[in-house]
Amino acid sequence: MRVWLPATLLASLLLALSAGMPVLEPLFNWVQPGKQQVIYERESFLFLLQNHLMLVVVSAAVGTLVAVAGGIFVTRPFGRDFLPLVGQVASIGQTFPPVAVLALAVPVLGFGEAPILLALVLYGLLPILRNTLAGLEGIDPSVREAALGMGMSPVLVLVRVELPLAGRVILAGIRTSVTINIATAAIGSTIGARTLGDPVIAGLVNGNTAYVLQGAILIGLLALTTDSLFEALERSWDRRLQSVGV
Repeated sequence: MRVWLPATLLASLLLALSAGMPVLEPLFNWVQPGKQQVIYERESFLFLLQNHLMLVVVSAAVGTLVAVAGGIFVTRPFGRDFLPLVGQVASIGQTFPPVAVLALAVPVLGFGEAPILLALVLYGLLPILRNTLAGLEGIDPSVREAALGMGMSPVLVLVRVELPLAGRVILAGIRTSVTINIATAAIGSTIGARTLGDPVIAGLVNGNTAYVLQGAILIGLLALTTDSLFEALERSWDRRLQSVGV
């Protein structure tokens, strides 16, 4: 239970701040004196948090599915020839700036969530793919041979042996990808997506530092909460493997 305590505390603080930001109005009045309105009120912070999370979770799910599937494919004998190509495609996805992806995607997909989802998926592929490859290729070949010798099919070896052993490393890649995309998702506010970047953009446009701080604090807390959650998941994964003698 202790392993989940930091994530639980951070999540509680995040929800409390999202729901109770107006309570901090005196503090933000001190930060931004002379402004009639210092608390962002165009949308509730809980609504923005929900939308921000939705974008990150959906993009992480799609990115994980594509990257893990690609990693499995190129580590099989029939797919090894495609390893350089898959690695290059994933690298291009991350080196291509998200803003440029948005600029190209908006004329095709329109304003809203779709362009930022595309940018987040592309931007999050490389860390997951790299860790999937590292996890699967780092397994001792004798382990695979032993599993095959016990009568397991290649599919069963993958599902019951390789993925559980590589899972800790793959989780670390997903953790990196999601943490990066929590910050990146904020730029979706520039094209009409409702995210925690809304108060940041509004603050920059109107010269209101209080707005910027409110959005930045919540984005930072969300990133810390998510990172702490993945740390707890990785430790739980390790304990599970240890409990079965791996």
